[in-house]
Amino acid sequence: MTTYTVGYFVGSLSSTSINRLLSKALVRLAPPELKMVEIPFKDLPFYTPDYDKAFPPAGAQFKEAVTASDAILFITPEYNRSIPGSLKNAIDWASRPYGKNAFKRKPSAVIGASTGKIGTAIAQQHLRSILGYCGSPQLAVEAYIQFQPGLITEDGSVTDEKIAEFLRNYLREFHAFIGRVYTVVPRPASGSAG
Repeated sequence: MTTYTVGYFVGSLSSTSINRLLSKALVRLAPPELKMVEIPFKDLPFYTPDYDKAFPPAGAQFKEAVTASDAILFITPEYNRSIPGSLKNAIDWASRPYGKNAFKRKPSAVIGASTGKIGTAIAQQHLRSILGYCGSPQLAVEAYIQFQPGLITEDGSVTDEKIAEFLRNYLREFHAFIGRVYTVVPRPASGSAG
């Protein structure tokens, strides 16, 4: 089976984020065919078109990491019924300048955890709208995780086997989806699948 590099974004910048715990669980549960690599974005300045002619080092390194990934996984909380501003800023950096959108034709998936019963559903729909505009083919599987204390340990172990199996299946589906996308969409020259 083909191996793909999945760059993942943790939407919250909080050091105690439950979505960071979810990311640890996803890395731990990913099949060997998915090489999971975090793409951090906390050091990005606010995007402005003034940077389009010459990205600062943080912006250039960030965009290179997105471009080098075969697919992108978004792990996001919900802030005020949307995605965090820092995540939107990161998307703006990767999709600009015009004509150099790093998300175009790059497979993506969205997941999130919340203590509420709707589990980031509204933020995810907003994010899907943005990704659709950016031309990123999206995994149609929805994944809204209601987080309970103790669900995921600090090392990424999931204590509820049903949820662990759901996450395993979600990642298997993502792997299969990436393969399907690249059978019909030309693969970027900088992709790193082997």
